Amino acid sequence: MSPDRDTECIFCKIADHEIPSEIVHETDTVVAFRDTNPQAPTHILLIPQDHIEDLTAITDDHGQVLADIVHAAAHLARAEEIDEGGWRLVSNVGPDAGQSVFHLHFHLLGGRKMSWPPG
Repeated sequence: MSPDRDTECIFCKIADHEIPSEIVHETDTVVAFRDTNPQAPTHILLIPQDHIEDLTAITDDHGQVLADIVHAAAHLARAEEIDEGGWRLVSNVGPDAGQSVFHLHFHLLGGRKMSWPPG
């Protein structure tokens, strides 16, 4: 396990390939895998390789990893063929917002009409 990982974090374990997951994209900074409880036809989670708890833990040093996540999301939207109809990229912060795994992650959702406001 990388020194920048949390040994108890399920997403860190997925990034280290300790837990099987359908990984659809992986770089030195980002891992993307299919959600096991999809809320849309395309539901992919994008995480930084390093453990960052949530968006409130972002520092000035995290600019590149955030850009890499957004770039990966756009690439995956094209690969999943949801880029023309539209897609959503969401990060929940804290339990009241629905965050259940405390490793920064973004949900790439698409393939169906989205409503507003969300949940």
